[in-house]
Amino acid sequence: MSAANPLHALIADLVPAGSRVLDLGCGDGSLLAQLIHGKGCTGYGIELNDGNVQSGMAKGLPILQLNLEEGLALFADGSFDVVLQINTLQHLRNAQTMLRETVRVGKRGIVAFPNFAHWPNRLSILRGRMPVTKALPYQWYDTPNIRVGTFADFAALATRSGVQVQDAFGVLNLPGQPARAIRSLPNIRANTAVFSLTR
Repeated sequence: MSAANPLHALIADLVPAGSRVLDLGCGDGSLLAQLIHGKGCTGYGIELNDGNVQSGMAKGLPILQLNLEEGLALFADGSFDVVLQINTLQHLRNAQTMLRETVRVGKRGIVAFPNFAHWPNRLSILRGRMPVTKALPYQWYDTPNIRVGTFADFAALATRSGVQVQDAFGVLNLPGQPARAIRSLPNIRANTAVFSLTR
Protein backbone atom coordinates (compact mmCIF):
# COMPACT_ATOMS: atom_id res chain seq x y z
CA MET A 1 0.00 0.00 0.00
CA SER A 2 1.17 3.46 -0.73
CA ALA A 3 2.04 6.03 1.93
CA ALA A 4 -0.71 8.20 0.38
CA ASN A 5 -3.39 5.64 1.31
CA PRO A 6 -6.38 7.73 2.55
CA LEU A 7 -7.29 5.18 5.24
CA HIS A 8 -3.70 5.25 6.52
CA ALA A 9 -3.89 9.03 6.84
CA LEU A 10 -7.04 8.77 8.96
CA ILE A 11 -5.57 5.98 11.14
CA ALA A 12 -2.32 7.93 11.60
CA ASP A 13 -4.36 10.82 13.02
CA LEU A 14 -5.58 8.46 15.79
CA VAL A 15 -2.04 7.57 16.92
CA PRO A 16 -0.45 10.06 19.37
CA ALA A 17 2.95 11.44 18.35
CA GLY A 18 5.87 9.56 19.89
CA SER A 19 3.87 6.39 20.54
CA ARG A 20 5.46 2.96 20.71
CA VAL A 21 3.52 1.09 18.00
CA LEU A 22 3.05 -2.53 16.95
CA ASP A 23 1.52 -2.85 13.47
CA LEU A 24 0.03 -6.34 13.01
CA GLY A 25 -0.13 -7.43 9.37
CA CYS A 26 1.79 -4.32 8.35
CA GLY A 27 2.06 -5.22 4.64
CA ASP A 28 4.95 -3.34 3.05
CA GLY A 29 5.21 -1.06 6.10
CA SER A 30 3.67 2.07 4.54
CA LEU A 31 1.59 2.99 7.59
CA LEU A 32 4.45 2.19 9.96
CA ALA A 33 6.77 4.41 7.90
CA GLN A 34 4.22 7.21 8.03
CA LEU A 35 4.06 6.93 11.84
CA ILE A 36 7.84 6.70 12.33
CA HIS A 37 8.80 9.51 9.95
CA GLY A 38 5.76 11.75 10.38
CA LYS A 39 4.90 11.35 14.05
CA GLY A 40 8.14 10.28 15.72
CA CYS A 41 6.76 6.86 16.68
CA THR A 42 8.87 3.79 17.40
CA GLY A 43 8.02 0.09 17.31
CA TYR A 44 7.69 -2.83 14.94
CA GLY A 45 5.65 -4.20 12.11
CA ILE A 46 4.60 -7.85 12.01
CA GLU A 47 4.15 -9.45 8.60
CA LEU A 48 4.16 -13.00 7.21
CA ASN A 49 4.43 -12.40 3.46
CA ASP A 50 8.07 -12.69 2.28
CA GLY A 51 7.76 -9.96 -0.37
CA ASN A 52 6.18 -7.48 2.04
CA VAL A 53 8.81 -8.18 4.71
CA GLN A 54 11.62 -7.60 2.19
CA SER A 55 9.96 -4.43 0.87
CA GLY A 56 9.55 -3.01 4.39
CA MET A 57 13.07 -3.92 5.43
CA ALA A 58 14.46 -2.33 2.24
CA LYS A 59 12.85 0.91 3.49
CA GLY A 60 14.78 0.50 6.75
CA LEU A 61 11.69 -0.44 8.77
CA PRO A 62 11.83 -2.76 11.80
CA ILE A 63 9.64 -5.64 10.56
CA LEU A 64 9.45 -9.07 12.17
CA GLN A 65 8.29 -12.06 10.13
CA LEU A 66 5.79 -13.85 12.35
CA ASN A 67 2.57 -15.80 11.89
CA LEU A 68 -0.18 -13.99 13.82
CA GLU A 69 -2.11 -17.25 14.09
CA GLU A 70 0.52 -18.25 16.68
CA GLY A 71 -0.30 -15.26 18.89
CA LEU A 72 1.85 -12.54 20.43
CA ALA A 73 3.56 -14.44 23.26
CA LEU A 74 6.83 -12.77 22.21
CA PHE A 75 5.57 -9.50 23.74
CA ALA A 76 4.91 -8.70 27.41
CA ASP A 77 1.73 -7.09 28.70
CA GLY A 78 1.56 -3.36 27.91
CA SER A 79 4.68 -3.37 25.71
CA PHE A 80 3.18 -0.84 23.28
CA ASP A 81 1.12 2.33 23.46
CA VAL A 82 -0.86 1.41 20.34
CA VAL A 83 -1.35 -1.91 18.54
CA LEU A 84 -2.74 -1.63 15.02
CA GLN A 85 -4.73 -4.24 13.08
CA ILE A 86 -5.57 -2.50 9.82
CA ASN A 87 -7.24 -4.83 7.30
CA THR A 88 -5.76 -7.82 9.12
CA LEU A 89 -8.60 -9.29 11.17
CA GLN A 90 -10.46 -10.74 8.16
CA HIS A 91 -7.40 -12.87 7.32
CA LEU A 92 -7.10 -14.50 10.78
CA ARG A 93 -8.77 -17.66 12.03
CA ASN A 94 -8.28 -16.71 15.68
CA ALA A 95 -9.99 -13.28 15.58
CA GLN A 96 -11.23 -13.36 19.17
CA THR A 97 -7.84 -14.44 20.52
CA MET A 98 -6.09 -11.71 18.52
CA LEU A 99 -8.45 -9.06 19.89
CA ARG A 100 -7.54 -10.08 23.42
CA GLU A 101 -3.84 -10.18 22.52
CA THR A 102 -4.08 -6.73 20.91
CA VAL A 103 -5.25 -5.12 24.15
CA ARG A 104 -2.93 -7.26 26.27
CA VAL A 105 0.29 -6.11 24.58
CA GLY A 106 -1.00 -2.60 23.84
CA LYS A 107 -2.53 0.05 26.06
CA ARG A 108 -4.82 0.76 23.13
CA GLY A 109 -5.75 -1.18 20.02
CA ILE A 110 -6.98 0.24 16.73
CA VAL A 111 -8.72 -2.26 14.48
CA ALA A 112 -10.04 -1.51 10.99
CA PHE A 113 -11.64 -3.93 8.53
CA PRO A 114 -14.02 -3.92 5.55
CA ASN A 115 -17.63 -3.45 6.66
CA PHE A 116 -19.64 -6.09 4.80
CA ALA A 117 -22.91 -4.37 5.78
CA HIS A 118 -22.14 -1.28 3.66
CA TRP A 119 -25.22 -0.57 1.50
CA PRO A 120 -23.62 -1.37 -1.92
CA ASN A 121 -22.65 -4.81 -0.55
CA ARG A 122 -26.22 -5.38 0.59
CA LEU A 123 -27.48 -4.39 -2.85
CA SER A 124 -25.04 -6.77 -4.53
CA ILE A 125 -26.23 -9.64 -2.30
CA LEU A 126 -29.88 -8.79 -3.13
CA ARG A 127 -28.91 -9.18 -6.79
CA GLY A 128 -27.50 -12.61 -5.97
CA ARG A 129 -23.81 -11.67 -6.34
CA MET A 130 -20.94 -11.36 -3.88
CA PRO A 131 -19.72 -7.74 -3.78
CA VAL A 132 -16.45 -6.61 -5.32
CA THR A 133 -15.57 -3.12 -4.05
CA LYS A 134 -12.61 -0.93 -3.05
CA ALA A 135 -12.75 -2.35 0.48
CA LEU A 136 -13.42 -5.93 -0.73
CA PRO A 137 -11.59 -6.01 -4.09
CA TYR A 138 -11.50 -9.78 -4.67
CA GLN A 139 -13.83 -12.23 -6.36
CA TRP A 140 -15.35 -14.74 -3.93
CA TYR A 141 -13.26 -17.57 -5.38
CA ASP A 142 -9.84 -15.92 -5.04
CA THR A 143 -10.12 -13.82 -1.88
CA PRO A 144 -7.43 -13.97 0.83
CA ASN A 145 -10.17 -13.14 3.36
CA ILE A 146 -11.32 -16.08 5.42
CA ARG A 147 -14.29 -14.16 6.79
CA VAL A 148 -16.27 -11.01 6.29
CA GLY A 149 -17.73 -9.00 9.15
CA THR A 150 -19.89 -6.02 9.85
CA PHE A 151 -19.61 -3.03 12.13
CA ALA A 152 -22.41 -4.45 14.31
CA ASP A 153 -20.87 -7.96 14.41
CA PHE A 154 -17.52 -6.61 15.61
CA ALA A 155 -19.12 -4.54 18.38
CA ALA A 156 -20.78 -7.75 19.64
CA LEU A 157 -17.50 -9.70 19.35
CA ALA A 158 -15.62 -7.08 21.37
CA THR A 159 -18.21 -7.36 24.15
CA ARG A 160 -18.01 -11.19 24.15
CA SER A 161 -14.21 -11.00 24.22
CA GLY A 162 -14.11 -8.77 27.30
CA VAL A 163 -12.56 -5.94 25.27
CA GLN A 164 -13.66 -2.37 25.96
CA VAL A 165 -14.63 -0.17 22.99
CA GLN A 166 -13.31 3.38 23.56
CA ASP A 167 -14.54 4.68 20.23
CA ALA A 168 -16.12 3.25 17.09
CA PHE A 169 -16.96 4.80 13.77
CA GLY A 170 -17.20 3.96 10.12
CA VAL A 171 -15.06 5.26 7.31
CA LEU A 172 -16.14 5.98 3.77
CA ASN A 173 -13.01 5.35 1.73
CA LEU A 174 -13.71 5.94 -1.97
CA PRO A 175 -11.22 6.11 -4.87
CA GLY A 176 -9.66 9.53 -5.34
CA GLN A 177 -11.22 11.03 -2.21
CA PRO A 178 -9.99 11.56 1.37
CA ALA A 179 -11.27 8.95 3.80
CA ARG A 180 -14.19 10.37 5.80
CA ALA A 181 -15.27 9.34 9.29
CA ILE A 182 -18.95 8.27 9.39
CA ARG A 183 -20.60 8.36 12.82
CA SER A 184 -24.26 8.31 11.80
CA LEU A 185 -25.49 4.82 10.78
CA PRO A 186 -21.95 3.50 10.13
CA ASN A 187 -23.13 -0.10 9.71
CA ILE A 188 -24.88 0.82 6.47
CA ARG A 189 -23.08 4.01 5.32
CA ALA A 190 -19.40 3.07 5.77
CA ASN A 191 -17.27 0.65 3.77
CA THR A 192 -14.69 0.33 6.58
CA ALA A 193 -15.22 -0.09 10.33
CA VAL A 194 -12.75 1.38 12.83
CA PHE A 195 -12.65 0.51 16.54
CA SER A 196 -10.43 1.88 19.29
CA LEU A 197 -10.09 -0.71 22.06
CA THR A 198 -8.70 -1.16 25.56
CA ARG A 199 -8.70 -3.90 28.17
